[in-house]
Amino acid sequence: MLAEMLGKIARDYAHERMKPFSNSDFGNFVRHDVAAEAKKQLFGKPYELKLKASVGAGNWAAVPWLAFFDPLETEPATKGFYVVYLINPQTRTVTLSMNQGTTAVYKEFGRLNGRQVLQRRALDMAQRVPEYAGLFDTGTIDLGFDEDLPSGYIAGHSFGRTYSLSDLNEKVVCDDLEKMPAAYQTLIERGGSAASDMMYAEANSSNIDETRRYVLSRKIERSGKVRREVLSVRKAVCECCGLDPRIDWNYRGPAINIPLDVHHCAPLQTLSEGQTKRYIVPDDFLVLCPTCHRMLLKQMDTNDIDHLKEQMRFKYLRLILP
Repeated sequence: MLAEMLGKIARDYAHERMKPFSNSDFGNFVRHDVAAEAKKQLFGKPYELKLKASVGAGNWAAVPWLAFFDPLETEPATKGFYVVYLINPQTRTVTLSMNQGTTAVYKEFGRLNGRQVLQRRALDMAQRVPEYAGLFDTGTIDLGFDEDLPSGYIAGHSFGRTYSLSDLNEKVVCDDLEKMPAAYQTLIERGGSAASDMMYAEANSSNIDETRRYVLSRKIERSGKVRREVLSVRKAVCECCGLDPRIDWNYRGPAINIPLDVHHCAPLQTLSEGQTKRYIVPDDFLVLCPTCHRMLLKQMDTNDIDHLKEQMRFKYLRLILP
């Protein structure tokens, strides 16, 4: 069914985009029906992926797409990297691609230099997961347009598979779709498109496995999704010094923005590659003020909060206002 739906997009898109964009039945078919079918294909698999399909925003896009996002890496298609189906309506082909968001890169480097950055990162990504990249094609893809967005997809493509209408066999499509999320998860766990020297510097280690675990642990605690989940079940008070921003700093903003950090305290050695569950809320987390979090990370054991309490003396003035 998914192969048939993707084929319908590739076959009919050029004709459909000649019609009005607003309230298009074809647009709704892509956004809802195709996305729902793709989600069904991943049911029961150990991946927490968000899906989004698009034929454009306000106007028909040159290249319609269906993307799979891991919230630890990215949720919008404008940054990070993700798995995506890209449709070339001119050649009526469908490409399954490990790809990258272009907007953030273009903003930092400009369009021309940004494409070169995307190409370098795409190569690094394929080399970081050779056991998966070798199952797919690593050559250049054709999307039929030279506009900014399609050109960004072409530059950001790391590896994948292009299907003609006759290639869209349900078993082949579903087999590839099963492999690609596994490649996605492994790529995230190995650092994604981040430069190795930057990862080593952040982890303050020269051991690649320890570095990857450290970077993954930090990525987990920086995730907005994780932060929301943790703060919904743990008290918004520093679990080391007891600082309460609502009392001590008179914080009155939204709970999600409270000036406290979420610390992922699962031991690094337990974050083995390929885990189906990378963390457990709330067991694997501490809520800390920025100072205590910084000091905890300076310890030999970055999860021993009792040792930190023994080594430090906390003193702050609590003002009682009339």
